[in-house]
Amino acid sequence: MKKNIKQLSEYFLIGVLAILPIVIVIQVVLWIKGMIQDLFFSVYGYVDSYLFTLMVFATVVLALSYIGYSIVKSRRSIIISSVDLLVEKIPLLNTIYRVSKKVINMFTGGESNGRKKEVVYLEYPKPGIWVPAYVTNRTGEWYVLFIPTSPNPTSGFTVLVHENRVIKSDLNIEAVTSFIVSVGADFPMAAEVGRLPKSPSI
Repeated sequence: MKKNIKQLSEYFLIGVLAILPIVIVIQVVLWIKGMIQDLFFSVYGYVDSYLFTLMVFATVVLALSYIGYSIVKSRRSIIISSVDLLVEKIPLLNTIYRVSKKVINMFTGGESNGRKKEVVYLEYPKPGIWVPAYVTNRTGEWYVLFIPTSPNPTSGFTVLVHENRVIKSDLNIEAVTSFIVSVGADFPMAAEVGRLPKSPSI
C-alpha cells in the first residue's frame, strides 16, 4: 500500500511538471485577454457605444501593424520617431523612456545603433564557475555585462569587466534566455563549452 501511494505521488508530480508549460501559456493568454477586455470596457465606459469602441480598437490594431511593418521594412517607424522626439523634451520621463527601450531591445535581441547584442561567458561569482552574460554596452576594452539569474532572466547583476576576462559565445540572446529560464534543461551551448578553461584562472 505504501509503495503504491509513493508511486502514485511520483506519477502525479511528473504529470504536474508535464503540464506546467501549458498552464503557464494559458495564464499568459488569460492575462492578455483580461488586459484587452479591461481596456475595451474602459473605452466603452467613456463613449457608451460598442461600434465606436470597436472602431477605436481596429484603428489601434492597424496602427500597431503599420509600426511593425515599418520597422521590419526600413528599421524605423515615423510614429515611434515622433514619439521619441516628443518624450526627449520631457525631463525625467525621457530617462525612463530611454532606459526602458534599451532594456526591451536587449531582451528581444534587437540591435542598438546598428550593433548586434552579444553573449559572453564570464567567471562568476568565483574562478572556475562560468556563467553566460548579456553584453549591454562596451567602451574600449571594457564590457558592461548583465548576468541574469535562473529562472527569471530579468533579474541579475550588472558588472564591468575587462575584455580579457570574458570568452565570446556564438549564441544569441534567445538561446541563452531559454537556457536560463529552463534552469539548464535546454542546453544550447553544449557544442562550445569545450572552449571554456577547465581549471580556475589565476
